[in-house]
Amino acid sequence: MSAIEDLMETVRRLRAPDGCPWDQEQTHQSLACCLIDECSELLEAIDHADMPHMREELGDVLCQIVMHAQIAEENGYFAFEDVARELNEKLVRRHPHVFGNEDALDDSESVLKRWDQIKALEKNRPKPKGIFKDLPPQLPALRYAADVLKQIDRNNISPNANLVRNNIEKPISSVDEHKMGEHLFQIVVKCKEAGIDPETALRCFTTQLVEEIESRARKTG
Repeated sequence: MSAIEDLMETVRRLRAPDGCPWDQEQTHQSLACCLIDECSELLEAIDHADMPHMREELGDVLCQIVMHAQIAEENGYFAFEDVARELNEKLVRRHPHVFGNEDALDDSESVLKRWDQIKALEKNRPKPKGIFKDLPPQLPALRYAADVLKQIDRNNISPNANLVRNNIEKPISSVDEHKMGEHLFQIVVKCKEAGIDPETALRCFTTQLVEEIESRARKTG
């Protein structure tokens, strides 16, 4: 069997009546926090360019996917094979410039625009409720702001969008949730203009700060 098949059989065994009590008890909801944790650990490995660690963490994320697929299969919804098949069909369908008869696209922006056009035409896709495409509410705040800003630029929304492009050095007259939110959004704008991902920047800086503090504590301890 392939390594994927081995993994799927291991998860089935863990979920079986004579398997592991912890694995037997898990549901889609109970595993949600595990998925967040595993993705966070994968991001840490990516930030440090730690390839062996990244390989391990990719495996942990894959384990979460296989577990969810196994639970869904047990309840008669779908199996891992269905997940892989649907993903493959989507990739082929949304890249007609590679797998179809459409002309080649010159840049990634054109690819993303074509992807969104095809996605909008697909069946059972709810029409976006407003100007912006629907974004998962579980997105971290900075990532959400960055994606909203991307949609502002992509849709050429100028009047209101210009309101958030004030000088970042402008002093904040009052400190409240709205003002601080506005200030953070302006920082996201600056990050976009500099080609910097704000979520990665904040995560890397915070990680570096923690490491520096711990290093000083070890030296003085």
